[in-house]
Amino acid sequence: MPDTILAYDLGTGGNKATLYDAGGRLLSSAFVPYETEYPQAGWHEQRPEAWWDSVVQSTRRLLEDGAADPASIRCIGISGHSLGCVPLDAGGRLLRQATPIWSDKRPAEQAARFFERIDPVRWYRLTGNGFPAPHYTVFKILWYRDHEPEMFRRAAKVIGTKDYINFRLTGRVATDYSYASGSGVYDLAGWDYADELLAAADLARELLPEIVPSTEVLGELTPEAAEALGLPRNVPVACGGVDNSCMALGAKNIAEGRVYASIGSSMWIAVSSARPLLEDKAKPYVFTHVIPGMFTSAVGMFSAGTSLRWVRDRLCANLAEQARAAGRDPYDLMTELAAGSPRGAKRLLFCPHLAGGSSLEASPNVRGAFLGIDLGHTEADVVRAALEGIALNARLMLDELRRLGEIGSKMVAVGGGSQSPLWRQIFADALEIDVLKTNVGQEAGSLGAAAVAAVACGLWDGFSRIDEVHQLEAVARPDPEGVEVYRRLLPVFRRACEDQARLGDVLSELAI
Repeated sequence: MPDTILAYDLGTGGNKATLYDAGGRLLSSAFVPYETEYPQAGWHEQRPEAWWDSVVQSTRRLLEDGAADPASIRCIGISGHSLGCVPLDAGGRLLRQATPIWSDKRPAEQAARFFERIDPVRWYRLTGNGFPAPHYTVFKILWYRDHEPEMFRRAAKVIGTKDYINFRLTGRVATDYSYASGSGVYDLAGWDYADELLAAADLARELLPEIVPSTEVLGELTPEAAEALGLPRNVPVACGGVDNSCMALGAKNIAEGRVYASIGSSMWIAVSSARPLLEDKAKPYVFTHVIPGMFTSAVGMFSAGTSLRWVRDRLCANLAEQARAAGRDPYDLMTELAAGSPRGAKRLLFCPHLAGGSSLEASPNVRGAFLGIDLGHTEADVVRAALEGIALNARLMLDELRRLGEIGSKMVAVGGGSQSPLWRQIFADALEIDVLKTNVGQEAGSLGAAAVAAVACGLWDGFSRIDEVHQLEAVARPDPEGVEVYRRLLPVFRRACEDQARLGDVLSELAI
């Protein structure tokens, strides 16, 4: 029977299980969501048992689909959302029912104390950890120590999201270089945990999982896992990688200077290279790639698709109703409407920072805004301005990466936003780069995890096979007229966002 690969994409909203054939062709997928809990301001938690249940349910749905015989599965690979913090005792028992995820930022005090011992600039240059520091795993561990000391004393290991699933699959505790690089105590150049940073945190190295290559086989399924999933016991499990690096692999970022954009709820632009792209001001966030000897460096914004969804739900409710009545996607109606507005949306600007600012912005307190709106603007202009504002901010992101290294002339677009021809053209004009849409679309993370598994079990002899999987479907090339409009708008947009950052600082201090 033909060989297949089973991949898991453990995302913020749920797990997607996918089956691929030996050539990397998608056969079937199944998605099972899970909840994020918000017990206090700044606390974002998920239940590891919910991750496991989602993996089990999505796997069983795939098997019920009949896309492949369970006996044909040669290997399992996994991509997992980053900066997880799952405490286990010496017997592998979960010590906290809900654990902080990547977006949790509770340990601000712990980060501040850490930086009394380590210069934050030096920390960034060692780790490439460009998100706001409290998001990183080490500071969540320190929060455990300060606030839950009894639990912390029982902790033998603290591991990441996909590493917990791998533990449930195989019984082995380990991580890979890509996931370890988001721990907050990993030295990018040294390819290991940094003793200097562990000492500053006063943490034992033994608390963190062993680091192995993404393609290392951790073991075969345990009897319990095989029974739960409905799979043979002899299926091997590859270590896999962090979502950013698996997505980079799945989006063809397998050679120096290749760039891709993930246009989803948030958005980032990432470039792969043999050295990390580090810069103290903009702070690109860097992960070790799942490809040996490479790194993926990215700049992002927290609210891309979520900004557009806000416009849909708050300002275009009529379009959502029309879409429901017609059985269509409301975003299709929105982009059709926006196509009737001229480039520049009649001088209406949209600052897309509805979720606050990343390290690229002048302040984390920056918030979104429509600027220059007047009585002549229409619903079409509002939607077009939103699409353009996200694209103009992406231009600022790409320019930072261009300053730091060689960037190719083509950019693969993945994620839900890549499906819109109008938006791809706006991106091409605003970023002055060819924007490529391929058959991979929203499956880049899954494909990356599958490729790691294919190499791990010997089905593939290397990652270059990814290029054969991608089939080009459309190319948006910069249109000179559009390029000229967005070149004139860009400095105004930049100033508008800087003004919003200053205003956001003032608003954050208001006692109301």
